[in-house]
Amino acid sequence: MARRPTIPDLAEAAGVSVTTVDRVLNGRAKVREETARKVYEAAQRIGYHAAGLIGQRLLPVLPELTVGVVLHKERQAFYQAFRAELEAAAQRAQGVHARVRIAFSPSQAPQDFVAQFEALAPRVDVMAGTAVSHVAVSDCVARLQEQGIACYALLNDFAQGIRQSYIGLNNLKVGRIAAHMILKSVHKEGKIAVFVGGYRWHGHELREAGFRSYMREYGPRMTVLDTLVNLETRQLTYEATLDLLDRHRDLRGIYCAGGGMEGAIAALREARAPGEVELVVNELTPESRLGLADRYVAMAIATPLQRVCDDLMGLALSGQQRDTAPVPGQHFLRPDLYLPESI
Repeated sequence: MARRPTIPDLAEAAGVSVTTVDRVLNGRAKVREETARKVYEAAQRIGYHAAGLIGQRLLPVLPELTVGVVLHKERQAFYQAFRAELEAAAQRAQGVHARVRIAFSPSQAPQDFVAQFEALAPRVDVMAGTAVSHVAVSDCVARLQEQGIACYALLNDFAQGIRQSYIGLNNLKVGRIAAHMILKSVHKEGKIAVFVGGYRWHGHELREAGFRSYMREYGPRMTVLDTLVNLETRQLTYEATLDLLDRHRDLRGIYCAGGGMEGAIAALREARAPGEVELVVNELTPESRLGLADRYVAMAIATPLQRVCDDLMGLALSGQQRDTAPVPGQHFLRPDLYLPESI
């Protein structure tokens, strides 16, 4: 039978004295947070029987932080992955006992986002979300900030000048990346289509602007059609794509600036050969991954969700620990680019 680790074993593994371990175990004297955490991590590593007790002693030493997050499209794979990464980031957060409370807006209507923010507010220290840009959302954020609840915009930069910080991609650059990919892949003059999720998604507007700017600069012989709104739904995108393919035989490329790209992929599978129409989408999901593998998708521009969630926790903790409120800003992350040969 293996010998059970003892206090001296734990002290040696943690690099501290037996007296220090005794203090951590029994709370007889104050121990520095860093030292207590070393003992706790060593206890977990060697299988010390009272590791749970040490954890209980340690947790009160750490500051507590509860982050409320409002997402939408609960059944979409991307937002399910987002939820999982938020929960994992709370567990990984260093120097804080963090927890995350997540709610999903039932629609893209501003009042639905506001309702979820207000429902979470009494139970959190910090708020974040993927809400639309609308005066009702901005007013809600202003109220929350006045109550001392710092608010962070995720992926879509809503409540600009009011929210604490934006965390996500530089969406203007994302649009230019998409245009670059399509233009480099298309070797004939023709038409390009662009889908956005709606008129209230500031990030989609920036992607569209970046896309059109790049095309004007480097692809003047290509015709970018009027932008289509797909409400980020599979069925609407599917029907609209089939209509585009039927009306524009010279359609060379499609950029889906938001959700709903599953419909575009399905329509291309029905009506075109792989690579005949270059499709660029945002986010790597099971559908876009398969589209890349089958070469119906030329590129997926993905948000590094782990970095978004880790940086949210870090910025939220830093903001809570400051004596004065930080200046509102933008926290840009580099996108992950996926090609058919990189998956």
